[in-house]
Amino acid sequence: MHPALPRPLQQRAVLIVGALLLAALASLLVAGMTGSIAVAPSDMPAALLQVLRGQSDSMAATLLELRAGRALVAFVTGGALALAGVMMQALLRNPLADPYILGISAGASVGALFALMLMCAAATVDAAALGGAIAVALLLYLFARRDMRGGVAAGGGTSMLLLTGVILSAACTALITLMLSIAPEGRLRTMVFWMIGDLAGAPLRALPWIALGAALAYALRSARAMNVLALHADAAATLGVRVGALRKGLFFVSGVLTASAVTSAGSIGFIGLIVPHACRFAFGPDHRVLIPAAVLGGGSFLVLCDTLARTVVAPTQLPVGAITALIGAPVFLYQLHQLRK
Repeated sequence: MHPALPRPLQQRAVLIVGALLLAALASLLVAGMTGSIAVAPSDMPAALLQVLRGQSDSMAATLLELRAGRALVAFVTGGALALAGVMMQALLRNPLADPYILGISAGASVGALFALMLMCAAATVDAAALGGAIAVALLLYLFARRDMRGGVAAGGGTSMLLLTGVILSAACTALITLMLSIAPEGRLRTMVFWMIGDLAGAPLRALPWIALGAALAYALRSARAMNVLALHADAAATLGVRVGALRKGLFFVSGVLTASAVTSAGSIGFIGLIVPHACRFAFGPDHRVLIPAAVLGGGSFLVLCDTLARTVVAPTQLPVGAITALIGAPVFLYQLHQLRK
């Protein structure tokens, strides 16, 4: 862990991250074994070896290979959303902030739904979603760049950023409603599933993993500065924190993570909101522990939710965003109740 941590805290952090890493591996194994056709635990070692060798000769290995790709997409998407939630809450100094609050996901939805309405190929839909997210992020920065240069204004120095994000999100929502009202009936189901969040058919690509790895490295490097900004916002600059550079970094990196997640799986809600809160309640607010815990917890949570989505009424598959919302809403209400107590 971070070398500045005292030795007892280092040991605690290693235990926490180690336990969450084991939980993440367990969630991936559960996803591989569970489905309309279950894979017996006794068949898993041989099937896993066949998959690693690229020789899926048995039914168990074939099923495991199919499910493993989807589970890995779920893990990287959940980890990206959880990390983006931690960074967005640190940027806005608002515990209710989530990756979607600034409208970047709404911009991605506009691009993706427009491509879906035109019956474009999957690669074109992904490119359109990424383009929409980038366009909104650039508009946000253009209108609120003075708000992120430094100093602490009303609302923690980010009031203009938050208001601009809300307005752009509302505009994108209006465009989404307009497209849904004029879209052909044959495309509506696909468009609605994409809006809710769906991992069926999501390709396993290297780019989301690269984005998550780079963002995690940046977040861990900035963890001490994020602690100072959260606890002593008024005096952060005098304590040696480059507030303007930190805000810009948090904004851009969380925006890239959100765009990557939404492009891969659509708008999946609540992960960037409840996972950081749950990790804070369980492990404390220190970002040096919170950041890796949120990535592992968010990835494991989405893998398990996606497993439920494809098995609870199998062979029919549910949008995973509906499962995360059904679980996330009561969990977040419970967290709010505990926070008030």
